[in-house]
Amino acid sequence: MNLPKKYIINIVTVLAVTMFFGCESNFKEVQKINFSEFVPGSDADTVNIKYTDSGRITGVLVSSKMLDYSNLEFPFTEFPKGIDVTLYDKKQKRTFIRSNYAVSYKQTGIIDLQGKVKITSETGQMLETEQLYFDQKNEWFYTERKFKLTDAKGVSYGQGIDFSKDFKVINSQRITGELEAEE
Repeated sequence: MNLPKKYIINIVTVLAVTMFFGCESNFKEVQKINFSEFVPGSDADTVNIKYTDSGRITGVLVSSKMLDYSNLEFPFTEFPKGIDVTLYDKKQKRTFIRSNYAVSYKQTGIIDLQGKVKITSETGQMLETEQLYFDQKNEWFYTERKFKLTDAKGVSYGQGIDFSKDFKVINSQRITGELEAEE
């Protein structure tokens, strides 16, 4: 059976058009499959979380909004309306932390505190900065941002600081201010 060239071209054109439009809808479906929406796995209003170790409270976190993104490849928890945290050491001495925004990264154990970050110890030491990181595993704070540190000896300003959660070890950089020297 020999078909004229005219019919063969028409058949090929019809098949090509059919495949093109048929593949377009499949392509859109494939795009939808590969597109992951950036939505939290869960969210909560007014949270009050207590952290414990061997029955002893080690921390209390209070926030008016929590978004949990544990459904992502790199899971994290976001606190878009800020946090108030109280950390307890083994002798139940407290450290108070407040920030306007926070993100806790589950895999690294790092918490990123942002916006009017203020940390106060029970002994009256206070650090203020715009961004501060907390390494939960090592119980260590650090930033490269400008800061203000107030304690019984005076007030100092600087850029770049790292310190233990109880303020016993403080390493600061580029410091200015008036401090009372020990003799």
